Amino acid sequence: MASWQEIEKEEPEFAGRVRELFDAHRHKTMATLRKDGSPRISGTEAQFKDGELWLGSMPGAMKAKDLRRDPRVALHSASEDPDDADPAAWAGDAKLAGRAVEVTDPEVLERLGLPGEGAHLFRIEVAEVVRTFVAPGGTHLVIQMWHEGRGLHEIRRE
Repeated sequence: MASWQEIEKEEPEFAGRVRELFDAHRHKTMATLRKDGSPRISGTEAQFKDGELWLGSMPGAMKAKDLRRDPRVALHSASEDPDDADPAAWAGDAKLAGRAVEVTDPEVLERLGLPGEGAHLFRIEVAEVVRTFVAPGGTHLVIQMWHEGRGLHEIRRE
């Protein structure tokens, strides 16, 4: 799986636009897997720093327990409602999937400003990234996808 920095080097324009979408809002939606294998959706904050994507969690949070047990994770940016009169003005949204790796190094926790004793910090190793938006003119939806080992490709839907 790739670090965020690797994706930025491989596809800088795409990675920049995805990052803008994630950075536009503080809260994101994260999917993890519960102990019984069913999905759990949680609100979370994420940050890009030092070429990595980071997720933090309060001590003992269920989402942290999920990630410790099964590191598979998906993250979705917040999304504004499109303007019906001008669909192409919609900024779009972004999502990614990969694996969360817990980091316990106290220096890294402090540098990233993770508050409180026992807080959890995860670095995300990325397997896929998707950006969705409406093309200029509002005639079709554009889905740009980056997959590890396959690179970037695009689908247009009318």
